[in-house]
Amino acid sequence: MPLDIKTRKPSWLKVRPPSGERYAWIKERRQTLELSTVCEEAACPNIGECWSAGTATFMVMGSVCTRGCRFCKVNTARDGLPLDPEEPAKLARTISTMGLSYIVVTSVDRDDLPDQGAQHFADCVRAVKEASPSTRVEILHPDFRGDRDLVAITTRSGADVLAHNIETVRSQSKRVRDGRCGYDQSLSVLRVIKDVDPDAYSKSSIMVGLGETEDEVVQTMRDLRAVGTDFLTLGQYLRPTARHLAVEEFVHPDQFAEYERIGRELGFLYVASGPLVRSSYKAGEFFINNLLDARARGEVWSPSAPTNAPEPDPAPSVARRRLRVLG
Repeated sequence: MPLDIKTRKPSWLKVRPPSGERYAWIKERRQTLELSTVCEEAACPNIGECWSAGTATFMVMGSVCTRGCRFCKVNTARDGLPLDPEEPAKLARTISTMGLSYIVVTSVDRDDLPDQGAQHFADCVRAVKEASPSTRVEILHPDFRGDRDLVAITTRSGADVLAHNIETVRSQSKRVRDGRCGYDQSLSVLRVIKDVDPDAYSKSSIMVGLGETEDEVVQTMRDLRAVGTDFLTLGQYLRPTARHLAVEEFVHPDQFAEYERIGRELGFLYVASGPLVRSSYKAGEFFINNLLDARARGEVWSPSAPTNAPEPDPAPSVARRRLRVLG
């Protein structure tokens, strides 16, 4: 039975309200630059923890999505906001000023644009790379309605990691996602990434607590591995408002640990699995950054510690604070 939105959350889902000097600094900086963050738009439960540690999400192409998935709090309309041609440069300046080493860029769906925003994504990546050549860039992009040519644009953009979220298991996809999305369409996007560039690192994410079974989650993992997906995150779905889909179950941390174990056995290079894990996760970015460093040196790298080991807190200097994406 669906849980009422007023149902008391279990202890493992309780988070502190956002506060602190770093949180206030990043919020002020974001507003000055007129950039949107997924942390705010999607009401991410980790916003306090991550912003206080100097982490945040940049969402390009505005804050209005052209799709209406039933789990997402982002505003929707038939047409999105006009693209800001200066946005790639703004993003690059921010990263250069803050001395960031790993960033993630995501967006709303833009079905109203001829290329659905694929070139804008590529322009953002290239601007960042030109301004900060050592910065690693992960992009979390829409499905571009499965258009292979558009997926190729983002794949060839120079991004270090290419992410697209399958969101949920096959049986729940039509109920959870906008009708223009699709389970197989998302799998095809992840397959095209590897077709275009077999050496590219790809990533996806699954929400649980929407009525899926454990067998269905494991099958989704298998489907993702079948199209070559390298990195996987799993997290608890949390209902943003009473207008959105109800939570069917608060999944216990022990079940998340089991999903992580299974994911490793299936061959994912990295699995982040936990109640408050989202598609971009600070320990994951720490892992991926080390993996990319090893590739640059021509080495094969694997962590000796568990994959969910926390990343050390960044240095307190504003100029060296690291920005990451929670999508």
